[in-house]
Amino acid sequence: MPQQNRAVVATGNGRVRGVAEGPVVAFRGIPYAASPIGPLRFAPPQPHPSWSEVREAAQAGPAVPQAPSRLERVMGHRTPNWDEDGSLTLNIWSPQQVLDNDTDRPVLVWFHGGGFSSGSGGWDWYDGARLAGLGNMVVVTANYRLGPLGFLYLPQIGANNLGVQDQGAVLRWVRDNIAAFGGDPESVTVGGQSAGAFSAFQLAVDPETGNMIRRVIAQSAPWNIEPQDPRLASENAEAYLRILDLEESASLDTALRELSVEKLIAAYAKLAVDKAQFGNPAPPMYSVLGGTGIPFAWRQALDIGALAGKDLLVGSNRDEMTAFFAFDDRFQTFDREQALRLLADLHGDDAQARYRHRESQFPEATPTRIVTDLETEAGFRAGALEIAARHAADGNMAYVYQWDFLPAPDPADLRATHCGELPFLFGTFDSYSNSPMLGRVGPKTDALWRSFASALASFVTTGSPNGAGLPLWRPYAAGSDAHVLHFS
Repeated sequence: MPQQNRAVVATGNGRVRGVAEGPVVAFRGIPYAASPIGPLRFAPPQPHPSWSEVREAAQAGPAVPQAPSRLERVMGHRTPNWDEDGSLTLNIWSPQQVLDNDTDRPVLVWFHGGGFSSGSGGWDWYDGARLAGLGNMVVVTANYRLGPLGFLYLPQIGANNLGVQDQGAVLRWVRDNIAAFGGDPESVTVGGQSAGAFSAFQLAVDPETGNMIRRVIAQSAPWNIEPQDPRLASENAEAYLRILDLEESASLDTALRELSVEKLIAAYAKLAVDKAQFGNPAPPMYSVLGGTGIPFAWRQALDIGALAGKDLLVGSNRDEMTAFFAFDDRFQTFDREQALRLLADLHGDDAQARYRHRESQFPEATPTRIVTDLETEAGFRAGALEIAARHAADGNMAYVYQWDFLPAPDPADLRATHCGELPFLFGTFDSYSNSPMLGRVGPKTDALWRSFASALASFVTTGSPNGAGLPLWRPYAAGSDAHVLHFS
């Protein structure tokens, strides 16, 4: 590649060489922490050793070790590319004119979803080039440890919300280094989707990281899932150790660090099956309440004003739960009585009343459709509206969207499903060629990308998702659907 198409930037650890991709320069696979291998497995993130030569930053680092995603049939298959060694990396996209002019532009630090069990900030799904160019801003994505490597709760060996600690290390790296890439460390938006949105909110309300964050974007966060109770997290850790035949180990930390990562991931897959509850998408290991980086559940955080002063943009998709139900044969054959029993098991008798109310409104709807709608409301939409209403009532700026885009064709009847908006944030349609949630790509999808991505980019850069050529998006007022912007 010609030298004029390369850009060299100095970080606190050493120089990195990026690659010009049209109007944007990409810097991929930059380590923000040492590899979590050997004695650093199940340890908090540690500084990465410095390097003296220019480090090539043309390729993303490997994903963290993980099993296949539960939503592969929705989002598309990924070929495994994981490795513990070199996995704690981040990726940066900066507009070329920002680097050339040495100007400070707002920064979006965006965390992927995947149920705290799968995903990678380096995957082409989340390539930030088009978003950075469209918004004239700096975009950062990152890996963080997942599954047992990131969320096994054994504080006695140092395993305490390690995935959360990784995310905090990303923010500190950005604070200390992003100016060299044209980013403004005083204007950082933290965002994410699903588990990443859950994480973005928690990072914003944690006193240790909240002071580095100015704005928050939360796409399809599972607001009905509170941070895990430490007692349950300990029980799940004990069950995991039994699967590994380590419950009686005299030197647990050494034993866990000596096992192959493949064995650790396989044991977690078995634990997930053992702990699975029909209709409950929560994984067996994720952020633990009271552990490092998670001082409050979200309602408590709002009660004490931990989010005060930060701009908020939050949204959900109209049919979130089809991603979890559409390919489940048991659920697709539900009759009315089975649907009522499931809702009662999950939420109590009041949920049955909500079923009957929805049934009276839409008598042609199947039991599967009614439960899907009610679970979408309970799991995603209701929490998003509550957070926005409470944040706005305290005098803060809050904006709410609903994703209504319907793919065509839609053979699995996914409709506006969980993750369906992701190609329209990053403009990475080609990366979803085997994904049934997208449908055909054409002028309509391109226009919707420009509308959605431009609005979110405007929020990152100005605090408002409004701008020239964009639909009017009013700040949220409690109880008014007119203040929810629908994207279709």
